[in-house]
Amino acid sequence: MFVRLKRPVAGKGAAGKWTDAATGEHGDLLDVIRESCGLVDFADVVAEAHRFLNLPRSELEPKSSTRIPPAPVGSPESARRLFAMSKPIYRTIAETYLRTRGITALGETESLRFHPRCYYKPDRDLPTEMWPALIAAVTTLNGVIAGVHRTWLDPAGRGKAPIDTPRRAMGFLLGNAVRVGVVTDVMAAGEGLETMLSLRCVLPTLPTAAALSANHLAALLLPPTLRRLYIARDADPAGDQAAIALTQRAVAAGIEAIGLSPRLGDFNEDLRALGFDELRAALRVQLAPCDVVRFTPFPTVEAG
Repeated sequence: MFVRLKRPVAGKGAAGKWTDAATGEHGDLLDVIRESCGLVDFADVVAEAHRFLNLPRSELEPKSSTRIPPAPVGSPESARRLFAMSKPIYRTIAETYLRTRGITALGETESLRFHPRCYYKPDRDLPTEMWPALIAAVTTLNGVIAGVHRTWLDPAGRGKAPIDTPRRAMGFLLGNAVRVGVVTDVMAAGEGLETMLSLRCVLPTLPTAAALSANHLAALLLPPTLRRLYIARDADPAGDQAAIALTQRAVAAGIEAIGLSPRLGDFNEDLRALGFDELRAALRVQLAPCDVVRFTPFPTVEAG
């Protein structure tokens, strides 16, 4: 990392600006404070700069700026700010993590981002930690971010971080989902993020929604244009109950519901254990005949 000392006082390349030569990240002192302290709100960043530098607040805040109120912890606004602070997953630890799970098809994954130092609080009485994290946007049917799902990662990219709860969600989840692809008349829905990303690996044009839990899958809101719903169930009692509840709701709305069953616990387990071609072959026989041509138009070829 290097800091410019003798450049112009303002603009591109100004004195005080820094660049990380390894990653290309760049910014100023406030960016360093924000990232190192895991802060989201600009007001909190300025307050920490004031404390650290022991300067009057007026010397740090632009006189014309409007103070942005802090977002409530765990709120949709807090989730939106975290997602906005994150960056695309390509060439990050998040991409490495997904590849270790066999997930290599990452097209149309704008709903996924990466934060290198995401806030993690183990317990109310324990100090806050920072870990790399895969950030997934939880959106409404209209595409509005209502929450995020965080998966904290091992810095080496070997898997999830060695913490008690490496997955947490924030915001409004009920009825919403992590969505990949644009839904018209057909979509697939399931519980886990990796489960639905695995499905996209072998059926790359099928829109998907990950509800993030069995209870949330049962309550998933369905698009008004939907005519056929594939339900990617997890092979456990909670998964069975969620699939039954969602099927009943879909049928009551005049939507055809078709279950997709994994051979193992879920479709990510299938992808890792059986491989790309065998999973696609297992799914082809479960699709409606018209969707076999529509969503698997090419000969099966190993993704990579």
